[in-house]
Amino acid sequence: MSRIGRKPITVPAGVDVVIDGSTVTAKGPKGTLTGTFNSNMAIAKDGDVITVSRPNDEKENRSLHGLTRTLIANMIEGVSNGYSKTLEIVGIGYRAAMQGTSLDLSVGFSHKVVMAAPEGITISVPNPNQIIISGPDKQKVGQFAAEVRGVRPPEPYKGKGIKYADEHVRRKEGKAGKGK
Repeated sequence: MSRIGRKPITVPAGVDVVIDGSTVTAKGPKGTLTGTFNSNMAIAKDGDVITVSRPNDEKENRSLHGLTRTLIANMIEGVSNGYSKTLEIVGIGYRAAMQGTSLDLSVGFSHKVVMAAPEGITISVPNPNQIIISGPDKQKVGQFAAEVRGVRPPEPYKGKGIKYADEHVRRKEGKAGKGK
């Protein structure tokens, strides 16, 4: 049995979960998320506990068991607390600013890079070297953070670029010069 799939999901107070066959809708203070899962997985709600079970031990069902449980748990966590990713900008003259609901990046190109926030994602720039991306959907938050980082990934020699706050950039030594 899947160790993760067997774990029950506790629904916190203030979150309403509706299960309609293989569709789960979670509604909480941070928003509403809906997910459709494989119809082989049996999703049951008993009071404030949700359990996911599988019909048999076929390879496909085993792999979907833990995945389904984790996706539902992420939905519930997202609508109750939300998710956020913090990005840092390193480099002289590199900065970020908000332009309405869009993110305006100046990261060493001849032009500014303007990125529109996807639906359900909020961007904040507390200072020009920091970007905070937050929202209830873990996948959307992570995807948009990866797209922002992809504009100018950190380079290994000076460390310039956009990196996650908890990311460690492995530094390389520059040219050694001519030996005598």
